[in-house]
Amino acid sequence: MDFIINLLAGGFSALFEYLSAHVIACLVPAFFIAGAISAFLNPSIVTKYFGSNVNPFVSYSIASVSGFILAVCSCTVLPLFAGIYKRGGGIGPAVTFLYSGPAISILAVSLSAGVLGYDIGFARAAFAIIFSILIGLIMAYLFSKDKPAVSQPSAALPADTAHERPMYQTLIYFGSLIAILIFASANNIPTFLLALLVLLFSLWRFFNMPQIKEWLSETWRFVKLISPWLIGGIFIAGVLKTLIPTDFITSYVGSNNPISNLIASLSGALLYFATLTEVPIVKAFIDLGMAKGPALALLLSGPAVSLPSFLVIRKILGNKKAFSYIGLVILSSSLAGFIFGIF
Repeated sequence: MDFIINLLAGGFSALFEYLSAHVIACLVPAFFIAGAISAFLNPSIVTKYFGSNVNPFVSYSIASVSGFILAVCSCTVLPLFAGIYKRGGGIGPAVTFLYSGPAISILAVSLSAGVLGYDIGFARAAFAIIFSILIGLIMAYLFSKDKPAVSQPSAALPADTAHERPMYQTLIYFGSLIAILIFASANNIPTFLLALLVLLFSLWRFFNMPQIKEWLSETWRFVKLISPWLIGGIFIAGVLKTLIPTDFITSYVGSNNPISNLIASLSGALLYFATLTEVPIVKAFIDLGMAKGPALALLLSGPAVSLPSFLVIRKILGNKKAFSYIGLVILSSSLAGFIFGIF
């Protein structure tokens, strides 16, 4: 009985500490930014550059950063990936998007930086972009003679929800939202309040009430979609922190070497992480002695691959392409973690 009580106490303690320390300053502004991206940026503006007639430099570059623009999470990246692949853009840009999308969303980057530190948050985004392009190029080379099973003029993407307005208005609006996120996380209250005033001014001058309601509705959709999984992940992380001996973590992933990074990357590929739950779980492992290199490897491989997602990817790509992609993700995540751990 005492054992169960200790596990529950560890879970609730982690939940209280996590929510009080990170939600207001980090996650709430990120939800509003994700809602704004979903409401006011048209996905077709981005995904039209994935077609087979587009310059590869353009298509791979945009595919590697579009996760930030589209605010995708692990639950939405797979259908978007299927649409991109089947529209005829080829496997290269499609898997580039699949790997980088969840890792560089505004929610993932801001939460990683706020909870784990700006160094690992920046490294997660940077390595996801770099290695997603590399994986895409390798897959395109390996399967250059293969074509998508279905070639369609357009992918099954969300409808156009963009609202035309001058560029400077959009820049002021999104700039104020990003400034709120940055300065709230840095606890810079005067600058945070200034950014908040700019946001309120932009809403008053540039938006009508239906548009504001659409933004708030999209924000609330992200909150409902992600919060239950995140809260559950934080609680599980607290239980794991209580349950797993420190020696177990330090023995296998407590140092930065190729084997420990490979173990972390492979573990991420086998486990299932709901949206953003990888962050509190990795934080718990770091507290138990996990080195930062393996922590990054786990952060990169976890959202990109899991047993459930592998079944979907296998159905879309077939066995040979799916296993090739999984292997490249595991190896590249291990390499990224090892490089990051050196510095």
